[in-house]
Amino acid sequence: MKILFDLLPIVLFFAAFKLADIYVATAVAIVATAVLIGWTWLKTRKVDPMQWVSLGLIVVFGGATIWLRDETFIKWKPTILYWLFAVVFLVSNQFMKKNLVKAMMGQQIQLPDALWQRLNLAWIIFFSAMGALNLFVAYQFDTETWVSFKLFGGMGLMLLFVLAQGVYMSRHLPKEGN
Repeated sequence: MKILFDLLPIVLFFAAFKLADIYVATAVAIVATAVLIGWTWLKTRKVDPMQWVSLGLIVVFGGATIWLRDETFIKWKPTILYWLFAVVFLVSNQFMKKNLVKAMMGQQIQLPDALWQRLNLAWIIFFSAMGALNLFVAYQFDTETWVSFKLFGGMGLMLLFVLAQGVYMSRHLPKEGN
């Protein structure tokens, strides 16, 4: 349910773009993200640090898009976020000796450390590639295509990646009865 809730600003961005333009869609995304974080805070009294980062990025890049009437800024926002995720996964693993994939899933699944390292590296590569792919679509296609890619392409690739990781992990789970 949380993931659907987190997708709401992207869905509203897409809908607003279809009904109006990139500037209205950007304003809707800023407001929706702020409302989402406000709602989360009211319900749980805590907000994930990456949600704060996402809000900061949408306010800065979205604000620049609206203020300067230049859609380039909002098109860069997903790339910056993806690359920031990649850096966080890399730095936390290499310098803080904390594997974020294991930290998020290690309570539910027991896997060898080498496998957790491969999964962490896979996320770093995935986020890096998604950032580059976002820029490719943003600069090689029109804005309407980029907006559609942001919702359907980005989310579709994320879903496929998560499913592929699930299959990969399932091959390494202990067999029942052992």
